[in-house]
Amino acid sequence: MTTSLTPNSADVLLFDIGRVVLDIDFNKVAATWAAHAGCEPAQLVGRLSPNDSWRRHESGEISDAEFFEGLRGSLGIAISDAQFLEGWNAIFTGEMPGIAPLLKRAAGRLPLYAFSNTNRPHVEYFSKEYADVLGHFRELFLSSAITIPSKPS
Repeated sequence: MTTSLTPNSADVLLFDIGRVVLDIDFNKVAATWAAHAGCEPAQLVGRLSPNDSWRRHESGEISDAEFFEGLRGSLGIAISDAQFLEGWNAIFTGEMPGIAPLLKRAAGRLPLYAFSNTNRPHVEYFSKEYADVLGHFRELFLSSAITIPSKPS
């Protein structure tokens, strides 16, 4: 799909981070965890899916340790938090091809912002590992850092 913007038709550009700016691969997560657990990645792939614990982790409601403990149960593996973290961050495979020069060019014309449903360990990892490409954005809106005010009773 190609859409051309006419001059002054946009005030800002908003990008998703996952699979738009940074490429991800859940198979790398499963492979890393399986290597630590001494099983085949295929055993974990079918069990690895977003659930309530995953959503609560991405919204910052539960700690990494609580999330990893939930994964031990749902995946049926007994690996350390450090091993879970290693695999969890293995999801990032690099920048999407060609995105860096496009962002640089766009940032010279309009303010750029990005958003992502993500969690604290991923933010800590990709903020360092991909600082150059993420530096084009004025602000990142991240689900684990956004607080939603409660409605008055």
